[in-house]
Order: sequence, then structure tokens, then C-alpha cells
Amino acid sequence: MPSDQEVETFIRSTFRSVWALELLILLRENQARALTHAEMVKRLRGSDLVVQQSVESLAAAGLVIPDSEGSARYNPASEQLERLTEVTEQIYARSPDAVRRMIVAAVTPGLAAFADAFKLRKD
Repeated sequence: MPSDQEVETFIRSTFRSVWALELLILLRENQARALTHAEMVKRLRGSDLVVQQSVESLAAAGLVIPDSEGSARYNPASEQLERLTEVTEQIYARSPDAVRRMIVAAVTPGLAAFADAFKLRKD
């Protein structure tokens, strides 16, 4: 089982947006076959560009295999990536806001630091 730190590092380094995570979950749920670009756009209710960029980043991370027609299939490059994906999906199901914050903080660290400055803390 991956450690909490490994999962957090995986989330921060793999997903450039929540769309990418949602796409990975969708592909994992349908891993028996490749989904077409049109299916991914329709099921995610996302734009062509968001789906295309998400597929590209997930392929670069070794999580999906795209084809020349724009279809993609979940196929992690290692058992460790499969375990990290599984745990990430479980955490996202239980606490989606925490995962979203990790993704946003990794993409826009300055914005996250600015927002943190306004958190109310008990002294």
C-alpha cells in the first residue's frame, strides 16, 4: 500500500486539473476497451481541448495509452501506478475537496499561498 506522502506526490505531479483525474477514473471504469475522444468529451461534459490535454498528460505519466484516432485506454505502466491510482480514486470518493486542493495547489502554488494567508487560525 502506498504511503500518504507517495499518494500526495502522485496527485500533485500527475494531474494538471481535476478534469484529468475525472478522465482517469472514467477510463479506469471502462478499462476493458478504449473510449473514443467523442465518448470522453460527452461523458465528462468537457471540451475537446481539455480532454486532449488530459489524455496527453495521463499518457506522459504512464497511465493511459492513446491511439492515432484520439481514443484512449487505461493501462498503467506498472503495478505501483495501478495502486496509486486505486488509492487516489478512493480518497477522491471520500474527500473530493482535499484532492482538488492538492491539484490546485500544485498547479498554482502562489495562488494557494495567497489563499492560505486568509485562513482563520486558532492561537
